Amino acid sequence: MHDTLLLCLGLLLAVCLLVGLSQRLRVAYPILLVLGGLGLSLLPGLPLVRINPDLIFLVFLPPLLYEAAWTTSWKDFWRWRRVILFFAFGMVLLTAACVALAARAFIPGCTLALGFVLGGIVSPTDAVAATSIMRSMGLPRRLLAILEGESLVNDASGLVVIRFATMAVVSGTFVWHQAAMGLVLMTGVGIAVGLGVAGGFYAIHRWLRPAANLTTVLTLTAPYLMYVLAEGAHGSGVLAVVSGGLFLSYHSHTVFSATARQQAYSTWNTLGFVFNGAVFMLIGLELPEVVAGLDGTSRWQAVEYGLLISAVIIGVRLVAALAGSPFSTFMSRFITVADDHPGWRGPLVAGYSGMRGVVSLAAALAIPLLGAGGQPFPLRNLLIFITFVVILVTLVGQGLTLPLLIRWVGGVEDRDHLRPAAEQHRALQQLLAQESLTELAQRYDGQAPANELLDLLQHHYELAAHADGSPTAADTISGYNAVLAELLRTQRQRLMQLRQQNEYDDEVIRQLENELDLKEELAASVLPRDTAARE
Repeated sequence: MHDTLLLCLGLLLAVCLLVGLSQRLRVAYPILLVLGGLGLSLLPGLPLVRINPDLIFLVFLPPLLYEAAWTTSWKDFWRWRRVILFFAFGMVLLTAACVALAARAFIPGCTLALGFVLGGIVSPTDAVAATSIMRSMGLPRRLLAILEGESLVNDASGLVVIRFATMAVVSGTFVWHQAAMGLVLMTGVGIAVGLGVAGGFYAIHRWLRPAANLTTVLTLTAPYLMYVLAEGAHGSGVLAVVSGGLFLSYHSHTVFSATARQQAYSTWNTLGFVFNGAVFMLIGLELPEVVAGLDGTSRWQAVEYGLLISAVIIGVRLVAALAGSPFSTFMSRFITVADDHPGWRGPLVAGYSGMRGVVSLAAALAIPLLGAGGQPFPLRNLLIFITFVVILVTLVGQGLTLPLLIRWVGGVEDRDHLRPAAEQHRALQQLLAQESLTELAQRYDGQAPANELLDLLQHHYELAAHADGSPTAADTISGYNAVLAELLRTQRQRLMQLRQQNEYDDEVIRQLENELDLKEELAASVLPRDTAARE
């Protein structure tokens, strides 16, 4: 027990160090974590790590999907819904079919059904990998929205392909219309269950108004309940978590208090960091177990099969993404599309951004041990090894070369012409300040002269409402924030001195310390924006 605990603590420490190193090297942390796991797996004396598929699907996957859905913009998701659905369903089915044909043609003993099992495993992209790697490269918002939305939904279609292909291997029969109907039913049931559970939690938050601690616990419970109930109803647990997460995220401002939101965000940021780091580290640590499963199969031959399948899925995605550009232009004559001239740079980068991750590995490990007639499942260990090679090629290989591709194409144009974040931030501050001034004039007219604090408040909003973004205004705001941050640090030092005295309770001191922390965080978050805007 103590050895297991020490091993877990050691891996957590390794995750922290590797993530810190990735920030210094400016490399997406999933890549470095996988490579770090590979390196650790080669150390002598380290126990073999065996990934339990249930650990991924029941413990890690629901909260990771929920966190990704929570931070996904529903507005962007809906705007690019056609492209996202094509990538999430059409691309997965197309890739699975091409992988199945290639596997049957080049891998001895591989049937079409086995090929579809492999295709369903390696077709979906990884939500965590796509989000973490794409955000570190400064891609346009539209491209991020498409890739994140795709990776949230496509696990469902991939798992459906795996389920029916596995049934075909075990039973020896496959009925296409049953598979198509099953995909529709699993999708509908999953979304219905997710929205139903989310509606229940919405009612709880809306009417009971639980305390911040209880709210955080409820948010931790929600994704697991959505996933388990959807899977129990033979629906898609993935789509249940995604749809429920999007719903609650969209309505969070009406059901959560400010304290509850801050506490929940802080908890989820920490939990997401730990889970993300763990799943990518587990991929690398699984190498010895995967290699040991290749009984009687040449490792180099298995590597060749893995590289072949990797080339197929990369090539299919690139061709389909590039073909989607002229197709969108053609369809714009008949229907309204989000972009009638996508060009080739964005589709090329999107086509090259299909990273696979731990869900694919967990799906491979979940292949049943026995097939038709109680015989061992054909090529099971080889399929797992090929999946591992595909993950390495797409996650590490494509992840490291994607920045080179972006530089080669000359960058991806931001066709939405959105204003810079600092400018949007300042404009919203002005709108909110003007709204506050209107409220003060309508409800508290004439009270400012008799109330010095109210007069200062009105003056503060007047300055914020009329800040025009000029260098003088930026210097004024930046100087104010710098002085405020220094005063807050001085107050904190004095508060720590007062803690040594018996005159004040520690609980009261902690409350004031929390207030100072929030104010300092706000000042620190605004100051870099103003500085960046001025530069």
